[in-house]
Amino acid sequence: MHHKSRRTLARFFSLFSLLCAVSFSCLGKGEKPNILFIFADDQSYETIAALGNEEIHTPNLDRLANSGTAFTNAYNMGAWNGAVCVASRNMLNTGRFVWRAHAGEKALPEFAEKKMFWSQLLEKAGYTTYMTGKWHVKIDPAAIYNHAVHPRPGMPNQTEAGYNRPIEGELDVWSPYDQSFEGFWKGGKHWSEVLADDADAFFENAAQDNKPFFMYLAFNAPHDPRQAPKRFVDLYPAESIEIPSSYLTEYPYNDEIGCGPKLRDEKLAPFPRTEHSVRVNRQEYYAIISHMDEQIGRILDALEKSGKKDNTYIFFTADHGLACGNHGLIGKQNMYEHSVKPPLMVIGPDIPKGESRDAFVYLQDIMATTLDLADVAKPNYVEFNSLLPLVKDRSKKSAYDSVYGCYLKDKQRMVRVGDFKLIVYPQAARVRLYNLAEDPKELYDLAGNPQQWKRIRTLYSKLKALQVEMDDDLDLDAFFPGLAL
Repeated sequence: MHHKSRRTLARFFSLFSLLCAVSFSCLGKGEKPNILFIFADDQSYETIAALGNEEIHTPNLDRLANSGTAFTNAYNMGAWNGAVCVASRNMLNTGRFVWRAHAGEKALPEFAEKKMFWSQLLEKAGYTTYMTGKWHVKIDPAAIYNHAVHPRPGMPNQTEAGYNRPIEGELDVWSPYDQSFEGFWKGGKHWSEVLADDADAFFENAAQDNKPFFMYLAFNAPHDPRQAPKRFVDLYPAESIEIPSSYLTEYPYNDEIGCGPKLRDEKLAPFPRTEHSVRVNRQEYYAIISHMDEQIGRILDALEKSGKKDNTYIFFTADHGLACGNHGLIGKQNMYEHSVKPPLMVIGPDIPKGESRDAFVYLQDIMATTLDLADVAKPNYVEFNSLLPLVKDRSKKSAYDSVYGCYLKDKQRMVRVGDFKLIVYPQAARVRLYNLAEDPKELYDLAGNPQQWKRIRTLYSKLKALQVEMDDDLDLDAFFPGLAL
């Protein structure tokens, strides 16, 4: 072969090898993706501008929504106690459905010893695991994460002045930006800002590390006390806040469903509810969400600066929603959409941008999704399902043909099948039926319509079947004799 031809061929193979190396590097062959999980507290699905709320300012959550796929029918299964976040976070971190999560709560130390928690499954797959912020699971996060920084309790301290307010015509001494009330300001810096600081510090180290990471960033916001700097409160003049279309001065069954004046969350606003108190509570709710949104922007900027963005999947959700004036309720201890549905968004290298899915999912499906991304076989005890098939194919059917909901052992149950939702109140001997396609705000109870009785019985039977699946031992027939088919 001619000498010049050999040199040309050698240069070709050298260039080919370089291109292959670059290609494999870019594709990350065999490389596991990073996972960034951002978790809010008490944030309803109705509180993101890009997903339909024109009243709220959320540019960075909008940024996520426009960069990925949103699930518009994501649910939390419910709770066995008033702190709904406890059950939600237990399910998320163990992968178990609500009543089995409850049954296993006392054995969580053993669960940790066997390395069965979400973080431990990813750690075994080669991930550096990191958490900061709200925890509220009955195990020390330092026992199951490589790094646990500033773990927070269920909520910042609330003061007596923060309850039963505001009362129209009376001086409101509590202020969301008065740091003397502590709460989110306890320690000198707002907890949402501390969390963003923590994330920024982690990304600085991660930029120098080749190991994949799993970050669990759990805001306490927008849980009460709903505190934010004044500039965020000023974004929402109270008089301009819209009163929810489902506004009531008092929910008709609040005592029977466990949401009366004795429930801590419901004490935040006066009984009966007033439009003034609802406006102010929503003003402060929106303000703390916008403040959290700014911190999320800092986190996203830090991720980009680290150089890890292109190989990182981002998940955003909350542990449940919140009523904040809907249906005469303030808390999350109910089966209405505003309280059982959080936002849920998935963003990543191959995730469709600016799309949404209306399939039924649970927020805890995020755990199984990350195992799927990390190529970790889903253990038998993980009952939730990966979202990836639904993300990649909008025609794909959900793993769930219905949605189950519960609150306390004997207070509330819910089932949704298709567009219809049945809510069951055993202690009140009442059922409520809503057509969510025609009535998404759940304003019109159809249970009194004789034409719907057959549908009610069908949904009731489906609920009883789900009870068996969930290990829910409440005997509904004892409260509703003759309702079963």
